[in-house]
Amino acid sequence: MFIAAAQTINTDPWRFQSHLEIWLLVGFLVGAYLYMVRVVGPRVVTDGPIVTAGQRRAFVIMIVLLWLSSDWPMHDLAEEYLYSVHMLQHMILSYFVPPLALLATPEWFFRLLIGEGRVKNAARFLSRPVTAAVLYNAVLMVTHIPALVNRSAQGGPLHYSLHVVLVFSAILLWMPLCSPRKDWRISYGGQMVYLFAMSILPTIPAGWLTFAEGSVYNHYDHIVRVGGVSVISDQQAAGAIMKLGGSVFMWAVLIFVYFKRFSRGFHEQQHDSYVAKDDTLTFEEVADAFEKNPPVEEPQR
Repeated sequence: MFIAAAQTINTDPWRFQSHLEIWLLVGFLVGAYLYMVRVVGPRVVTDGPIVTAGQRRAFVIMIVLLWLSSDWPMHDLAEEYLYSVHMLQHMILSYFVPPLALLATPEWFFRLLIGEGRVKNAARFLSRPVTAAVLYNAVLMVTHIPALVNRSAQGGPLHYSLHVVLVFSAILLWMPLCSPRKDWRISYGGQMVYLFAMSILPTIPAGWLTFAEGSVYNHYDHIVRVGGVSVISDQQAAGAIMKLGGSVFMWAVLIFVYFKRFSRGFHEQQHDSYVAKDDTLTFEEVADAFEKNPPVEEPQR
């Protein structure tokens, strides 16, 4: 088995491989964003900034992560040699790229993009918490089926199609938390429940990978071992990345949401308290009080 597998794989895992399709995708996204900011924005936005500094930063970080996770060497190691790197790639494409893409999108452009018809209604339905969670986790389960992983890892349209489906479902997953339309986001309390649930569900396939006795994915069971990592160790590392990486990130976001909610509630309470206690007398109030209560004349002796 090892000899047959070695005949179909290059023995140098670090050889450079160019991916023109990724360069074209990144170039298209950068060009489209610049076109949105410089051409479309000035025609649509009449009041306020076209994009904020935070949205620009989110877009730059998103593009860098998308490029790093989809190009050499991560893409090639993930596709041909290490399933743990494949899992890390999927984590980036699921947990980092989609929310950054949503945060980088101005609300005016999102409204323009989905319109007011069927596309908007479909997007609203698919991005509701229950629907989005079910769709994403269904995609997550399907993309871990051994036969599908073995076939898609060989490259070709199926591999990129699965990545597109994964990213699309992940965008829907993050919509209730950071949709460009703030009225589509759920409350802080709902966000914490949602994040907690999303941190638990991925442990099912992660546990399956971690405790499997043999090799689950035959595509990665070959004689070329990067860094001397065995097939089982690689598989267990993939399960750990999926379980711990995903859960830790979700819990980090949950804690951030909790303190953001607490901070907002504290500031609102302080503001209301300050307004309630603001009993400073004005000149008009003093003059009115004197008019209503003239001084008492002393009796003449």
